[in-house]
Amino acid sequence: MTSAEPVRPAVPRAREVKASVLAAFQLVEDARYRGRDRRRRRARMRLMAERAVADRKLARDLRAS
Repeated sequence: MTSAEPVRPAVPRAREVKASVLAAFQLVEDARYRGRDRRRRRARMRLMAERAVADRKLARDLRAS
């Protein structure tokens, strides 16, 4: 090695690459979740409401038994 060559890091930088890949994946998922399509938002809200109703019915049935 000569003085003109850059010094290699002792530890590979795979950890930084993984972090940036995970961050990019999270950005994609966030963009998909927070999309501007109103139908998707409405469908998501309806699904959450249906789940809440099902949870309440289950809790009521468990209390009754």
